[in-house]
Amino acid sequence: MSHDGIGPRAVLRSVALLTAGVLTVPALAGCGSEDPAGKPLAGADVADADRSDIADGGTLRWAVDTVPDTLNTFQADADTTTARIAEAVLPSMYRTDGRGRAVRNPDYLASAEVVDTEPKQVVVYKLAQQAVWSDGREIGAADFAAQWRALSGKDTAYWTARNAGYDRIEKVERGKNDLEIKVTFDRPYADWKSLFSPLYPKEVMGSPDSFNDGARKKLKVTAGPFTVDKVDTEEDEVVLARNPRWWGSPAKLQKIVLRAVPHDKRVSALSDGTLDLAEIDPEAARRITAAALPQDGNTPLMGPEADRSAADALRSWAVANGSDEDAADEEISARRKLRKKAEKYARQQKALGGFEVRRSLEPAYTQLALNGAEGPLSDERVRRAVARALDREEIAKAVLKPLGLPAEPVGSHLALSGQAAYADSSGALGTPDAKEARALLSDAGWVPGGPVKEEKKDAKKDEGEEAAGSEADTEDEDASGDSEGSGESGGGGEGEGDDGTYIVGEDDGKAPQDSGTGTGRLKKGGAPAGAYAPQGTAAPARADTAPVAKDGKALVLRFVLPSGPGSKTLETVADRIATMLERIGIRTDISKVDNDSYFKDHIASGDFDLALYSWPATAFPATDARPVYSKPVPAADGSLNVEQNWTRVGTDQVDQLFDQAVATLDDSERRDLIRKADSRIWAAAGSIPLYQRPQLVAARETLANAGAFGFATPVYEDMGFLKKSAQGPQGSPGAKDDASAAED
Repeated sequence: MSHDGIGPRAVLRSVALLTAGVLTVPALAGCGSEDPAGKPLAGADVADADRSDIADGGTLRWAVDTVPDTLNTFQADADTTTARIAEAVLPSMYRTDGRGRAVRNPDYLASAEVVDTEPKQVVVYKLAQQAVWSDGREIGAADFAAQWRALSGKDTAYWTARNAGYDRIEKVERGKNDLEIKVTFDRPYADWKSLFSPLYPKEVMGSPDSFNDGARKKLKVTAGPFTVDKVDTEEDEVVLARNPRWWGSPAKLQKIVLRAVPHDKRVSALSDGTLDLAEIDPEAARRITAAALPQDGNTPLMGPEADRSAADALRSWAVANGSDEDAADEEISARRKLRKKAEKYARQQKALGGFEVRRSLEPAYTQLALNGAEGPLSDERVRRAVARALDREEIAKAVLKPLGLPAEPVGSHLALSGQAAYADSSGALGTPDAKEARALLSDAGWVPGGPVKEEKKDAKKDEGEEAAGSEADTEDEDASGDSEGSGESGGGGEGEGDDGTYIVGEDDGKAPQDSGTGTGRLKKGGAPAGAYAPQGTAAPARADTAPVAKDGKALVLRFVLPSGPGSKTLETVADRIATMLERIGIRTDISKVDNDSYFKDHIASGDFDLALYSWPATAFPATDARPVYSKPVPAADGSLNVEQNWTRVGTDQVDQLFDQAVATLDDSERRDLIRKADSRIWAAAGSIPLYQRPQLVAARETLANAGAFGFATPVYEDMGFLKKSAQGPQGSPGAKDDASAAED
C-alpha cells in the first residue's frame, strides 16, 4: 500500500520467530445477501456547484505541506504534493470515485478491457480521440511503452521506487490504429487498472537521465487541465497555469498556487488573505466555525484609550496600597501584551468569517502497530491480549464525534467502508474482553502481582510521585465515569486532524517533560520495582488490574509517538490505549520523539513496541497492501527484509492469499480472497485499525468544487469562485478581486 511521505525503506533487522497457533476465522460477511462493503461513512464536502455558476478566471491559493523535491511520482522522494500536481497536469487512465473505486477517466480513455486471458492476459486501451500532449503530439503507444520499460525493473539505471504491475507486462504494442494500445501480460494481473495512472510522456520515461533528473523540477510536456508554470523554492510555492491545449471542459481557474505553509501557520495565512484553501486541525476548525457565528455585540473596549485607562487605574491602586510601582509597571506591560494578543485574535476572527470548514473522512486510517520482531510482543498471545484490551469504538468516538464525523472503528486493514473489498473482519480477533485478555497473558506466563527484580536507579524519584498501585486505582475510578463524555473532551479539545503520517502525524505538539532526552516519561502507572509484591505475598484486592510480570520483569511496553505539530490527537489516543492496557496489567512508557526521526529512526528501524501511524486505502489492495503485510524474509546478508511491514508480523498464508488475489481476474473471487487475507491479518494481531482519519478543510465561502474530497479524485477544471449572482446573501467578504472580477 503506497504510503506517501514515509521516507526511506525499513532498516533491515534480524528475524524473530512468531508463535504458531490455531486461529479461528469467522465466515466471511460476503457470503450473505447484504453487501458487506456498505457505504462510505462520510461523503465529499466540496460545495458542489454547476460550472455555469463559476466565474472564469482567478487564482486559487492552496496550502500544501511541501514544495516537492521531485515531480516524478515514481521516485522514492515523491510526496503528496507530487501526487497532487500529477493529478492536475498528467493523464490518468482511471481515477477514484466517491466510493473509493477505480473508474475510467473519459477525458483520456474511451474504453479499456481484457480481451484475452489464454494463453496470456491481453488488455486493449482505446484512447480519447482528442487526447494530446501540451506540445500537440498525440498520446499513444510510444508513451505507454516508454513507461513500461522504465518501470519494469529490468533496467536498473532507472531510479524507480516501485514497479508493481509493470513487472508483469510482457510487451506493449500499437493496436489497429494510433488510438489503440495493446498490452500483453506474462502473468495474470487483476489490478491492471492501476497502471498508467499517471502517464508520463516518452520525453520523461524514454531514458534514465530524463527519468532520474529531467522531471524533478520541471515538466516540459504535460496533458491535463493545467500545466506546471514554475516551481519556486524561494517562495515555497508551485504555480499551475491553465492549459490552452486542454480538450476537456476548460479549467475555470486561471492559476492554482500550491503554497507550502506549516499547519501551525495556516490560520494566520487564511486570515491575512494569502490562502483560500487549507487542510487544518480541529482547533483551527473550531475557530473558523466560531467566527461564522453571529456576534453578540458585547466585545470589550480595546485600543489605546482602554489601555491607558487600565494602566492608570492599576498604578493608582498600587500607590494607594503601598505596592511597588515597578511591579505595577511590569503587570501593566504584561496586560498590554495580553491585550495585543486579544486584539490580533479578534482581527483574525473577523477575517475568518469569510471561511467555512468542509468535513469528510480521509481515505486513510490510523492504526496501533505492535512490533512483533522481539520482546514481549513477539509472542502472539501477548499481541492478542493487547488487541482484546482495546475498546476501538470508544477511541473512534473520542477522535471523531467532537468533529461531527461518523465515529465507527475501521473493520479492515485492506479497505474502508464503501470500497468493494471492505468487510468487517475484526471478529477474527474477537471482541473487547479484559478477562480474555488477562487469560491470554497468563497463558504466556505473565502473572498479575508476580515478583519483580529490584533495579538500581540513577535518577531520584520525583517528590510526591505515587506508586503504581495508587495510580492504577485512580485511573480505574476515572474510567468508571462517563467514558464517552471524557472522550469528547479529550479528543475534541486536544485532537489534531493530521494525526498519523504517511503522514504520520501528518500532524503542535509540545514535548513531554523530559522529551529533550529522547526518552519521554513513564505513563499510566510506570511503577518502581518496589511497587510489586514479593513472591508468596497474597494478591491485593484489585488483582484483576495488578501489573503483570514474568521472570522477574514487569510487562512495560515502549509506546513511541511523534512530537511535531498535529500530534495532540495521537497523544490523546495513546493515553486512552495506555489506560485500557493498564486494566489488564500492562504498563506503557510513552516516549515522544522528533517528527523528522519518527519513521526513519524508530518505526522503520523497529525501535518501538507500540506506535500510532496511518496507512492510505487504495482501490487496489491486492497490489498496494502486499508490501505492508507480507511476511518478512531473511536477506542474503542475514538481515531481515521487511519491505513496508514495520510490525514485522506476517504469515505464509497471508502472502499466498495476496498472490492468489492479484492473479484472479474475477472481481467477486478476488474480493473474497482479500477479505480472507484481512481476517488472517486481524488474527495475527500485528496491527489494529482504529479509526478513519478526519479530513478538515478551511475553504473560502465563495470557492466551489473544492474542499474535503474524501475518496474522490479532485476535478481540477471544475474548481473556481462563484459569480456574485450565485453567492447568495452571504458572499464572502474576503474573496479576492481577481477571483470574482472575471464574471460575465
